[in-house]
Amino acid sequence: MRRTPAPGRPSVLLYDWDNTLIDGWAGVTAALNVVFTAFGQPLWTREDTRNRARVSLREGFPVMFGDRWEEASALFYGSLAGQHLQNLAMMPGAEAALEAGLAWPQGVVSNKAGDFLRREVTHLGWDRFFGPIIGAGDAAIDKPDPAPLYLALRQIGHAADRRVWYMGDTALDMQAARAAGATAVLIGDAAHDGGVERAAPDIHFTSAIALAARLRELA
Repeated sequence: MRRTPAPGRPSVLLYDWDNTLIDGWAGVTAALNVVFTAFGQPLWTREDTRNRARVSLREGFPVMFGDRWEEASALFYGSLAGQHLQNLAMMPGAEAALEAGLAWPQGVVSNKAGDFLRREVTHLGWDRFFGPIIGAGDAAIDKPDPAPLYLALRQIGHAADRRVWYMGDTALDMQAARAAGATAVLIGDAAHDGGVERAAPDIHFTSAIALAARLRELA
């Protein structure tokens, strides 16, 4: 089915979190390697995590660890809880984009566990930017299913339509946006995920810096 053209001006801005607004790969990699060590599996580098981490833990860990996935999950979250806030860095231009985005309702929809996601938002002092902050486990199904986007939009009180921009860094994010009937907006070159062509966004910004400039124009 052919999609209608993306509108020139959005009415709602929804963002992915990791590698879109923040870089938290060091903390996630450290927690994963605690699990891999316990399970006798090869360790990952930060780039491995960036390139391989896509789906939420509740979808990915059963594939990786079989019927011991809940044990692996407990190890992962136990390790992550102790150090994830110290391993956060803002993506270049992210805060400027969120400042410009205050002209619209804004929210986060991520595959990071909801409790951890909300702690990170608060740690950065970014609560003021967002209404809904939706993480893995908050909706019945995680991305790429559209359920988390629908949940965020219900909290805002806005219909799911093409005036909603969902912004992320992967093909999975673009898939989630299209499934929800939103405009799929890619931030970055998606080199870790097959490139821009594979992601097939409706709109592409080379970085959050470019997004910030465009939002200031539209506002």
